[in-house]
Amino acid sequence: MNVAAFIEYLNKTKGLQIDASYYAKIEKWRQWWQGYVPSVHNIKITREDGEHKRRRASLRMPKRVCEDWANLLLNDKTTFQIGDAATAAYLLGSDEQQTGGLLRQLHFWENANKLVEKAYWSGTGAFVLSVEGIKGTDGQLEADPDARIVLDYDPACCILPISVERGVVTEAAFVSECMMGGKPAVYLQTHTVKDGSRTITNEWFEVTDDISGTPKFAKITEDKTPPGTVKSITVSGSPAWFSLFSPAAAKNIDGGMGLGMSIFSEALDAAQMVDYAFDNYRQDIRLGGKKIFYDRSLCRKWVDKEGTEHAVPPDAVHRQIFYELPTPEGGIDQPAAWREYNPDLRTASNHQAVQDALDMMSFKCKLGCHRYKFDQGTVTTATEYTGSRQDLVQNANKNQIPIETALIGILRAILWAAKNLLGAPVDPETSISVNWDDSYIVSEAERTSQLREDALAGLVPRCRYLSARYSLSEEEAHQWTAEAKADSQTEEQITFGGA
Repeated sequence: MNVAAFIEYLNKTKGLQIDASYYAKIEKWRQWWQGYVPSVHNIKITREDGEHKRRRASLRMPKRVCEDWANLLLNDKTTFQIGDAATAAYLLGSDEQQTGGLLRQLHFWENANKLVEKAYWSGTGAFVLSVEGIKGTDGQLEADPDARIVLDYDPACCILPISVERGVVTEAAFVSECMMGGKPAVYLQTHTVKDGSRTITNEWFEVTDDISGTPKFAKITEDKTPPGTVKSITVSGSPAWFSLFSPAAAKNIDGGMGLGMSIFSEALDAAQMVDYAFDNYRQDIRLGGKKIFYDRSLCRKWVDKEGTEHAVPPDAVHRQIFYELPTPEGGIDQPAAWREYNPDLRTASNHQAVQDALDMMSFKCKLGCHRYKFDQGTVTTATEYTGSRQDLVQNANKNQIPIETALIGILRAILWAAKNLLGAPVDPETSISVNWDDSYIVSEAERTSQLREDALAGLVPRCRYLSARYSLSEEEAHQWTAEAKADSQTEEQITFGGA
């Protein structure tokens, strides 16, 4: 998507001065995340018949790094702790696994996990709130229980900060690609603040290609926009309808105020080294097959229609028996009619080169020094090594801070909209906290084993161990404990009676 076109549009129509140069860096990060950077992965080869291109093999480690950070920070073990019971039931459902409620309808956890990955390759991620089907007069909204809350999840290439105060984006525009009537379109949503009121403007653009193939954007008239969409709305007293977060690192790149930098922006040289080492390993294997060099007298000759003579070696005609061989002339130093060549695959050296590059990549991306370690056919992960686990723990704890702020911010916006626009019985000011999954510190197996030992020692109730071991609710765990105690007493009575 050509975000520069929308930056130019906003600069002209709203008198802004948004700089588009930073988005070139984001595009470079996107290429690394996809695993194909033309300047790195295109190799020119010159042969007798001209120049050719070969694509360098890639392990696509930048994407793996972003996936791992997303899985460490926001996964199926992450939960919310909400003070008000009615609010918790509205958002999370009534079960302890938090598998119901509005967040389930929004597929929140799945999309939020993907947003963390997007934010870590692009530098910033945004939760953007919208309310569909709402009614209003003169831009002022009216409560409607039939309205629907929706969320967009945008990477940095779709985020255009307009106002930034003390590092916090207070006004922004968001550009999203979509389909309308089977045709590509772009949705531009602008959030501005004036005198304490927030104005959200919606604009739609159809996408066409000119002769050169460059996409053009034509604004769609209001009567052709999707049903239930208003051109502009204004709300008073609400929190921001968007929430941003970035990897927890001070940006050392100029420009892009309000935006962060990719988690691997400091590791591009290491990522390049990984692909160089992997490509060299792959090439050694590809070119490492046995080669047999024949004297031309051993080859069968044939002439094509144009009179050009061709030589076919014995192993190309699928024959097992040959009737004659040329008789060498001269002494014992006469060269053989054929010889065999077995190239050295250099597997040990290549393996070490790839491993060294992966260690550097892991270290530069703040995952510890040995996140990716291949040893005897197995991959060592963060829960299996201790050498640099402390680095990972510190970095993970640090990166939880901006994500937690963004999660709580967008939940408060959702609750405000649910109460004031949908009439839902919720409390937008209730306490909200995030319970993080810390299995990157202690694995689930280690935690369960320790809990079992503590339960046997009487340090914690046995129902706690049963709940963790078998994924039981608190009520089910108490019931299991009571049944086990009853069975034990019955056994003792039978034994005593038998004696």
